[in-house]
Amino acid sequence: MTTRNAAPAARLHIDWTRCDGRGLCTELLPEALARDDWGYPVTVPGRARLDADKSAVPITGAEIAAAVDAVNLCPVLALRLSRPQD
Repeated sequence: MTTRNAAPAARLHIDWTRCDGRGLCTELLPEALARDDWGYPVTVPGRARLDADKSAVPITGAEIAAAVDAVNLCPVLALRLSRPQD
């Protein structure tokens, strides 16, 4: 789990204008994403948020492969993965 002191390996950005709540991303990233009452992805409760922007979910190094799969398999292309510049 990402803590407030640890920098995430990447950020998973959710485009709310595209997302239709199918939930594939929550199945691929259960450690990072849960579904809200309407089926849309949200950050897992208790997981540190990056900022007030609820569309940016912190991703650990161990979750990178699953996050890439979620981005590539999203049927409505609502996900984008960004990594910090070195």
